[in-house]
Amino acid sequence: MKGKPLLPVLRTKKRYIVYETISRTKTKHNEVVNAIIESHKNCFGMFGLGNAGIMDTKIFKENKGILKVNNKYLNDLKTSIAMINNINGKEVIVNIILVSGKINKTKLMVNRGYEKQQTR
Repeated sequence: MKGKPLLPVLRTKKRYIVYETISRTKTKHNEVVNAIIESHKNCFGMFGLGNAGIMDTKIFKENKGILKVNNKYLNDLKTSIAMINNINGKEVIVNIILVSGKINKTKLMVNRGYEKQQTR
């Protein structure tokens, strides 16, 4: 027997983050994700890591990837990403390109690349 679905007010909302790694050598997808999770754990502890609900979406192309996070802990994740300066002894810069609530928009950003959009 199925239970009742959660009301939209009670459902946890999520955000998708498109990140980009810049380094002299290629970095593997799982190395980058592990470094982001370790950095978040060092900054906010295991409790903060569990509350943030950081999930890897397994979408990674060249040097860009997508992570899913609880929207209340988005700024915490941005802070922990900013603290990363090396991965496995290699100097790396991790930039956040886009934050969106829809996965399709982030997939387009990873697959096509990104250009600065003009504002009116």
